[in-house]
Amino acid sequence: MPLSYRRSRQARRLTLRLDPKHEVISLTAPQGLATREVLAFLDSHLDWLEERVQALPPRIPFAVGSLLPILDQPHRVALDDGARRGVWLSPGRLWVSGQPEHHSRRIEDFLKAEARRSISACAREKAGGLPRRAKTLSRISVRDTRSRWGSCSSTGQLNFSWRLLLAPEAAFDYVVAHEVAHLAYPDHSATFWALCEALSDDMESGREWLRQRGAQLFRYGS
Repeated sequence: MPLSYRRSRQARRLTLRLDPKHEVISLTAPQGLATREVLAFLDSHLDWLEERVQALPPRIPFAVGSLLPILDQPHRVALDDGARRGVWLSPGRLWVSGQPEHHSRRIEDFLKAEARRSISACAREKAGGLPRRAKTLSRISVRDTRSRWGSCSSTGQLNFSWRLLLAPEAAFDYVVAHEVAHLAYPDHSATFWALCEALSDDMESGREWLRQRGAQLFRYGS
């Protein structure tokens, strides 16, 4: 696995991270730190890195035969050779047509569109239960974010990772509730968490799943 190494004027300490999506190890060091100290730090963490790499779940491609969990419902990717519909869902199946070299892109595009539809519907429903002091929900966007599952801007725009579609429903629902609650409280005060819990179906279960297993969402796709 490749190592991405950089020095930063803003860094106050050495940090080491594993990016499960791109399969890259990132090492950041303060600007003036001696190279021997950087190498010693890396050497002392080799066992930790090996454990993290070995603990990564297997990568699941967007290809015929793969099993994809779409909001808690397993769907096996299946091929319909004679169809011209692109990608579509039926109970327990995610159908794809066309040439194999186009399957991965078509499936990912379909999942992003489904995520946008599902997240938007969920967020707008939850926003209807906000107190009057809350900002108006201005826009919802869905991206392939790396560091956050969701965010809320000062203008009322909500951003989400499309990969939440592949998470259990409790985790999906919690993230949407979390960002919608930020429309009313832009902090993490007790009042915010009380509202977040009120908007969530199962906040603690969703938070715990993301903390323990959220990285596996980056193992789907190419």
